Amino acid sequence: MFTNSLRASRLISSDGVSIKRIAACLMRSSRHYSVPAAVTQLSEEEEMLKDAVRRFSREKIAPKVAEMDQNSAMDKDIIQGLFDQGFMGVEVSAEYGGTGSSFFSSCLTIEEISRVDPAVGVLVDVQNTLVETIFMQYGNKEQNSKYLSQLATKSVGSFCLSEFGSGSDAFALQTRAVADGDHFVLNGTKAWITNAEHADIFLVFANASPEKGYKGITCFIVERSMPGVSIGKKEDKLGIRASSTCPVILENVRVPESNILGNFGEGYKIAIGILNEGRISIASQMVGLAQGALDAAIPYTLERKQFNQRIFDFQGIQHQIGEMSTMVAAARAITYNAARLRVAGEPVVKEGAMAKYFASEMAQKVSSKALEWLGGVGFTKDFPVEKFYRDAKI
Repeated sequence: MFTNSLRASRLISSDGVSIKRIAACLMRSSRHYSVPAAVTQLSEEEEMLKDAVRRFSREKIAPKVAEMDQNSAMDKDIIQGLFDQGFMGVEVSAEYGGTGSSFFSSCLTIEEISRVDPAVGVLVDVQNTLVETIFMQYGNKEQNSKYLSQLATKSVGSFCLSEFGSGSDAFALQTRAVADGDHFVLNGTKAWITNAEHADIFLVFANASPEKGYKGITCFIVERSMPGVSIGKKEDKLGIRASSTCPVILENVRVPESNILGNFGEGYKIAIGILNEGRISIASQMVGLAQGALDAAIPYTLERKQFNQRIFDFQGIQHQIGEMSTMVAAARAITYNAARLRVAGEPVVKEGAMAKYFASEMAQKVSSKALEWLGGVGFTKDFPVEKFYRDAKI
């Protein structure tokens, strides 16, 4: 431990404890202490989950990616398959029909699916890390028994915060909830709502006390079957096309007071908290996307020849592949670290924002470079890289 034990024994710490005694304590404790694994090192259970998601993605999702993108429509068999495999209730406890795993496992699932199709990845993302997480954190026994069990096994959910006039300024929302006996009457239009086309359960943020400003915002559980709920025209998007993005229109929708999720007036708190965590899962989506772009492009550079040698053998291409691979690995490490911190119950406001920022920038750069390596064919829909490039712009 020390090069000179005699000198070490004479060293005294600031509080009078000898360094030698401290070293002895460390040696004794090391017999019962293991160095934490790298954040990217997966447990046996996590490896099994990753393999299962990868098989499903390659066998069931991959053959339908191009068609779903072209038609801007999610295949219903894929949605059903996600439920059947337990990928739509990863963190939900077995009591409510979920797999009872962790937030990190949800992120791992999102990453692996996004490696094949980020559009399917975002469907799984919103379901697991936004809608279900809110129920798990704020739902009471009755609400979870009724709704969380559906979300884990058969029903798609949507998170309804944004409006046409309140995007980044989310708390400027105009949707109102007016008390009427033991019900609230909701009126307003939510915009850019992911999964809206297929959702049966909506978490709607509406202001029930406008005079209190953002402190009047409350989260309501709204069912698709409630009179007055309708879905607007689906957006024709640049990327993530198979994932539905639609307005959700609320016209005199009567919602029972028992469908308030969390406490009255704490919708802002719920939204801020869940979006802080949600940034980590978005980073997972971007890591998967970028890895998928590399998976598609690098083999091409090993086969395509120019000037009597493989494209891969040009040093300039090797430098780029090395740089892009390093960026993916760095984004994965940052994202995994944030996810594991969240599982440990640590604050992730900064770490989540860093992961989302870096992974999003990385995904755009990696998919762009991958497209360039393919040359002219990269600009066509014969290869999946152009789709990753479009999807990264989300």
